[in-house]
Amino acid sequence: MTQAHTAQPPSRRRHDREIIALAVPAFGALVAEPLFVMVDSAIVGHLGTPQLAGLAVAAALLTTAVSVFVFLAYATTAAVARQVGAGDLAAAIRQGMDGIWLALLIGAAVVAATLPLAPWLVDVFGASDTAAPYATTYLRISSLGIPAMLVVLAATGVLRGLQDTRTPLYVAIGGFAANGALNAGLVYGAGLGIAGSAWGTVIAQVGMALVYLIVVVRGARRHGASLRPDAAGIRASAQAGVPLLIRTLSLRAVLMIATAVAARLGDTDVAAHQIILSLWSLTAFALDAIAIAGQAIIGRYLGANDAKGAREACRRMVQWGIASGVVLGAVILLARPLFVPLFTSDASVQDTLLPALLVVALSQPISGVVFVLDGVLMGAGDGRYLASAMVVTLAVFAPVALLVPSFGGGLTALWGAMTLMMTVRLVTLWLRARSGRWVVTGATR
Repeated sequence: MTQAHTAQPPSRRRHDREIIALAVPAFGALVAEPLFVMVDSAIVGHLGTPQLAGLAVAAALLTTAVSVFVFLAYATTAAVARQVGAGDLAAAIRQGMDGIWLALLIGAAVVAATLPLAPWLVDVFGASDTAAPYATTYLRISSLGIPAMLVVLAATGVLRGLQDTRTPLYVAIGGFAANGALNAGLVYGAGLGIAGSAWGTVIAQVGMALVYLIVVVRGARRHGASLRPDAAGIRASAQAGVPLLIRTLSLRAVLMIATAVAARLGDTDVAAHQIILSLWSLTAFALDAIAIAGQAIIGRYLGANDAKGAREACRRMVQWGIASGVVLGAVILLARPLFVPLFTSDASVQDTLLPALLVVALSQPISGVVFVLDGVLMGAGDGRYLASAMVVTLAVFAPVALLVPSFGGGLTALWGAMTLMMTVRLVTLWLRARSGRWVVTGATR
């Protein structure tokens, strides 16, 4: 067979290069983010068990507070990418600034609520009497970094929309290194204890936000974009974000229900569930990196009025999603004997874990397509459909999952329900993708 027949079509090669160029750095940045908490845990853990328990409660609250507003990155990516596709970089950065101003407003509101409510929030999350003071201290100090983290989300969306995922990777690596050094210096060198860990994290977060702002401001000056807050633009950013907020809250409700059901199954099942959930989240980083590439690429094609290019990119990314899911599923199956003992030596937990892990491995190709189509529709600005589809998914999943203990089902049945949840998402997203209704071209949707 000749080389002409074996070579990939030019459009496919172009899409592959774009996906790799955006997805690989995005994956690195996604993996770097949870390392913040790991570093804090490693350093605070040597102070004592109450301090570590307090950190665990406060970190859970902070992670929830920030992740709920991840729409700041998603909505901004889609809006900026459309303007880039339309060839108007000044308008692209202007829309990005609207997202950043919205992040600052939301961040200020969250801080204002968290400072007085910190003791109550810690108590609601079930902190012990010995851990509660440490949790409250860490939460109050670390909440001061929430505006910076939300700015980081919005600014990351700006750069992704500008087809730049390398800068967020570099900033994430720098922030991780600074966080580690500051934590060690303030906790032990300055003797500030858990408060030092909180202050170290806040300083690192503010530093990351400042780097992003410098990059965005330079771009604004280069292209003549205004940096002033625009009420109409901020309101438009908020309106675009509301459907994605509903989607995110529905997804978090799914995860909370799954954990609550696992807890009702017993200590062994909830321990095994936590291990599987950690691995599931890790595979999600790889798949989410492709979804992030999808947001940026699809938004740009639609902004350039290239409906055909958008559809071709969608098809190619779905192929990437399936292939990535197959590879991740195979890795989970083949590496089970290696990583399971790292998490637990309890034979009963391992016995409970393995059949449920098989379900997770087999469902990875489904997850691959779901993440990709999620990213495609986000890039198209199809937030309303994503919100309604996720609410439907939650409505299907909740009763099935809650009935698992009643019917004597164990952890494997629960993860069967999780696979059902992903399958419902696949169906709803696939139907939308096939309908073509998401293909709305132009600088704005």
